[in-house]
Amino acid sequence: MGEALALGAALCFGITDFVSALLARRVHSAAVALVAQLGGTALILVAALVVPAPAVTPGALGWGALSGIGTGIGVAFLFRGMGAGQLSVVVPLSDVGGVVLPVLTGVLLLGERPSALCWLGIAAAAPALWLVTHVGPGRPTAEGSVDGLVSGIGFALQFVALVPVDPAAGLWPLVASRVASVVTILPMALAARPLRMPRRLGLAAAGSGAVGTLAITCYTLATREQLLAVAVVLAALYPVVPVLLGLSVLRERLTRAQTAGLGLAGAAVGLIALAG
Repeated sequence: MGEALALGAALCFGITDFVSALLARRVHSAAVALVAQLGGTALILVAALVVPAPAVTPGALGWGALSGIGTGIGVAFLFRGMGAGQLSVVVPLSDVGGVVLPVLTGVLLLGERPSALCWLGIAAAAPALWLVTHVGPGRPTAEGSVDGLVSGIGFALQFVALVPVDPAAGLWPLVASRVASVVTILPMALAARPLRMPRRLGLAAAGSGAVGTLAITCYTLATREQLLAVAVVLAALYPVVPVLLGLSVLRERLTRAQTAGLGLAGAAVGLIALAG
């Protein structure tokens, strides 16, 4: 079940990225990010009122808020890096950083010990992400590379900070996470005025944010049933989804690198599933 939840998180993260990327072609990406986070906050708030939460502690809310800060940092620096540097460097650095750091945290700090088969799957995932997100030549800049690394650290924080959350707190830590992400992204959005967007696009952005919140919920549940190293690797395979949607919806073509990356991603999932 843990593997299925993590893959569900990857699917939802991927859909969110795909929709957000399409919307960012029409309006400023910072506005899309802000509206998306607000939409996700509204959804998780309603869900938190329904799901039982016998013990909501300040510690649980604090971990949730820390995760949301990571989300905000990851999104803000990813967008800035993609605007300033080479896409084929910024995105892979962000994705791989968001995987490697949580895996190291699980192994070195939490004492997790994945099986040999699982390690093979984890080892295949990093190059798979790099290849899938490699979109070809662009404008290489040192600034873009740094932004990609910082973005990866932010997304790693998003993943790791939710692990210590007490299940008795229900979904309220995720409410704290979404609120913190809104507060973190807000300065970037305000600096990108005007923030107005047509109502139709605003609803689409809010919807994508709701799907993103479903993703982080699935991931959180996955960490309660699976090792952090495994849950993170499977959830972080989400870049595969926009690539496949680009093929089927936008009629895009795969590069050789992306084809190899998709094959490695499939192998990674298979190995981890067999290990489970």
